[in-house]
Amino acid sequence: MTTPPVCNYEGSDYQRSFWEQGGREYEDRAEAIALKRMLPASGNLMLELGAGAGRNTPRYSGFERIVLLDYSTTQLIQAQEKLGCSDQYIYVAADIYRLPFRDGQFDAATMIRALHHMADAPKALRQIQKVLRPNAIFILEFANKLNLKSILRYLLGRQKWNPFTLEPVEFVKLNFDFHPRAIRNWLGELGFSIEKTLTVSHFRLGLLKRIVPARLLAALDGFFQPTGKYWQFTPSVFVKAKNKSDSRAESASLSVIDLFKCPDCEGEKLEQNSGHLHCPICESNWSVENGIYDFRERMK
Repeated sequence: MTTPPVCNYEGSDYQRSFWEQGGREYEDRAEAIALKRMLPASGNLMLELGAGAGRNTPRYSGFERIVLLDYSTTQLIQAQEKLGCSDQYIYVAADIYRLPFRDGQFDAATMIRALHHMADAPKALRQIQKVLRPNAIFILEFANKLNLKSILRYLLGRQKWNPFTLEPVEFVKLNFDFHPRAIRNWLGELGFSIEKTLTVSHFRLGLLKRIVPARLLAALDGFFQPTGKYWQFTPSVFVKAKNKSDSRAESASLSVIDLFKCPDCEGEKLEQNSGHLHCPICESNWSVENGIYDFRERMK
């Protein structure tokens, strides 16, 4: 089965180079404020899509169990080093276009700074909707093509692509900006209702970040975030959506293996063996190594 290309952070030091040493404290704090405003206070099972090295995972502490999903195993290993190995965290390497989960499992899901790598965003969102329980909350962050900088550049003739059109723009390979209305349309078509919209990173300017303390800048950002209800012109937008569709709801899984299905044939009766999960329907085997369930490619 052909799937869209995947942006792979395997072997990347993204967490250290971008977040810890890249002058992104303001953005991190601003995102924490947005998440706090949108997250349910508690829940049973959370799916963190594009979890990376677990930067946001501690912010989901109200959930009994959290599934960290990323395509890169090295990112997940970094998350393990930060969070540890316990029953609360389940580490899964998988392609978002072929999610290895049974339908209707999760009470909530987040996807922060990951949609901008999706060449087929509607297909990715469709996969996410299928694994959510009815009335589950989905918190989505996306890179906004309708930001003030892109509008000004377009009006001044310094940018060819039009920020007002609905189609995504790929400004760098596998890096996409999206129009807010397109995101709302896609979510609506999948049966989501929009509960809240926040605009984030109002002050993403190098000069401001150099002269204003990150804590203060983030607090100011938090003051303006609710204006996202009326307009969205920031480079980052957060959407809180509720799954209102008639997706099949499963009872909460008691064992980890009951969460999974085979991404090849969608068989739901995987068997636990030493070092791998086995699908008796299509005979696929999926690696389990160092606490990471790897569903990217079947074992040979």
